[in-house]
Amino acid sequence: MKPLRILIGAETYPPDVNGAARFAERLATGLAGRGHEIHVVAPSPTGAPMREDRDGVVVHGVRSHRYYRHEGFQVCLPWEAFPATAALMEEIDPDVVHTNAHMVVGRGIVRAAHRTGRPLVATNHLMPENLIGYSPIPRVLRGAFNRWAWRDLGRVFAKAQVVTAPTPRAVDLLVRHAGLVDAFPVSNGIDAERYQVIPRTPGPVPTVLFVGRLDPEKRVDELIRAFAALPEGLPARLEIVGDGARRDEWTALAAGLGLGERVRFRGFVSEQELLEAYASADLFCMPGIAELQSLVTLEAMAAGLPVVAANAMALPHLVRPGRNGWLYTPGDVQELTTRLAALVGDAATRRRMGAASREIVAAHGFQATLDRFEGIYAQVLGRQPVGMHRAA
Repeated sequence: MKPLRILIGAETYPPDVNGAARFAERLATGLAGRGHEIHVVAPSPTGAPMREDRDGVVVHGVRSHRYYRHEGFQVCLPWEAFPATAALMEEIDPDVVHTNAHMVVGRGIVRAAHRTGRPLVATNHLMPENLIGYSPIPRVLRGAFNRWAWRDLGRVFAKAQVVTAPTPRAVDLLVRHAGLVDAFPVSNGIDAERYQVIPRTPGPVPTVLFVGRLDPEKRVDELIRAFAALPEGLPARLEIVGDGARRDEWTALAAGLGLGERVRFRGFVSEQELLEAYASADLFCMPGIAELQSLVTLEAMAAGLPVVAANAMALPHLVRPGRNGWLYTPGDVQELTTRLAALVGDAATRRRMGAASREIVAAHGFQATLDRFEGIYAQVLGRQPVGMHRAA
């Protein structure tokens, strides 16, 4: 494919630690590695406008402010972000624009691209419901807010020529709630070999691993309670990698349940430490109920781990019950305990299911994801930049 100048919009980007930020970074560096000129526009991690080269990608930070309800999260104000994104659109003059957000930076990018007639691709990584816990909106109004937020997402992304989401389940949400009837799935993808470089090094006691934000929708409290209820005489350790608003609460919960040294909260870790955590674990658990794909679950599968996951959102696309792990009913702590116990106590089944995880994850190769997006860019470059999606 002829090299393109591509502007990627993101509402979150490293050093932020979350799945959407990691995908945007991998997309940017992956496309740059294929010879494209890549510019990322995202909230500045320091607050002040900035520009820097990272791994062959030019990152443009829009003026941002610390969000008072979530430490470590930067937000942009429309009256600052919209002029900034419009100016960057003119300065960069991209062949194609690919937004991964619709809120403030993303909305500004969409408006600027649409107004200037540039080909526009949009990918959704957000469930509006996930934001509600960080807002001051009263509980009685949250249902109405969620409905409005989905329609708003649809209105913004309706300006794109192509709309994607990581899984069929995520696409279904866009169709049903945002009215984007032509959206289709493109996996976030994963470089599976990266998680297979370090040899597996399980310890003498089986380790259950969780990786992710310690925020309400991840429901790590259910995992802690289920782990505490494992049968006596069944030795196991629980390792929790990540940080978030509920860390102190869930640390106190583990202590109150008498788990002591059987559970370890590691907080944020380096990329190398994360690879080592996957290599030394015996099984992975994802109790989250709002996963549009779950990059960390893909990573665990690539590392050869069986998975126990909530039967919610997109996780059933990854976990095949009886083949590479088990699903359980969200909120059913007893069922989760049963599923964990079955794997903690059976090394042979863990090996068999771990091998199946690697087979399943092969369908999510990141090079195939890059191929798909390059094909989409070529497609929109051949069309008139007229919105083809209509919000309900």
